[in-house]
Amino acid sequence: MTRLSTALRGLAAAFAALLAVTAVPATAQAKPDPKAPKDFVALRSIDPTILQEMRYVTPHNFVGERVDGYRQPLCILTRPAAEALHRAQIRLLRQGYSLKVYDCFRPQRAVDHFVRWAEDLDDQDMKAEFYPDVDKTRLFADGYIAEKSGHSRGSTVDLTIVRLAAKPTRPSHPGQPLVPCFAPQDERFPDNSVDMGTGYDCFDTRSHTLDPRIQGAQRANRLLLKNALEDVGLVNLPEEWWHFTYKPEPYPDTYFDFPVSAKSLAGRR
Repeated sequence: MTRLSTALRGLAAAFAALLAVTAVPATAQAKPDPKAPKDFVALRSIDPTILQEMRYVTPHNFVGERVDGYRQPLCILTRPAAEALHRAQIRLLRQGYSLKVYDCFRPQRAVDHFVRWAEDLDDQDMKAEFYPDVDKTRLFADGYIAEKSGHSRGSTVDLTIVRLAAKPTRPSHPGQPLVPCFAPQDERFPDNSVDMGTGYDCFDTRSHTLDPRIQGAQRANRLLLKNALEDVGLVNLPEEWWHFTYKPEPYPDTYFDFPVSAKSLAGRR
């Protein structure tokens, strides 16, 4: 055997060894993201007039960072839930108001992110705004965090009402002072919503829809939202004035995990 052929055989053996080290087994390769079922839609395709302020795409939420699975500021819902919101919007527009959604479909990976955050007792960066009077060790026991969410079934939405014509809510800025979510409206984070008595995602009993401490215009605003939505089949969660679920749910027992993005809805006939 010539020196050249010996050298070539050596190179071939080395290359084969390198491939063996760097090759990734098919089972270990990243799986493609799941897609939404065909009866999930972007809310904008049903009613483009409903305002959207998708909080979990931003760092202004109780976690303090973009939440896993939220890739675009997009409201995705089952078609029946979206169509119900459209019917409520028609009614509210006639009264000079608009709906504004904060969160719609929530993938299971986002719920898992919430659980990991809640278990990390050292991370209390957003406590002063979102849970000032609640010990973080109580978040599971008090029902503020759970391992499953109705949002992952696709027919639950978090929303509020905005009086028209409304200016956009200004974005939050890292390092800005945090104010309790139940402070007077002109002191807490500025939201273009009508005054509901607390901000969105306020972990406090004042967020209970009919909390007796919430009176006057604040109570009237909550009832305006509640009545408009319940008239079209969306049922309020009593512990959260912003939380409504369309009934009957198309997927009452299924928790989906596709990302919040247009791609999750794409490619369907």
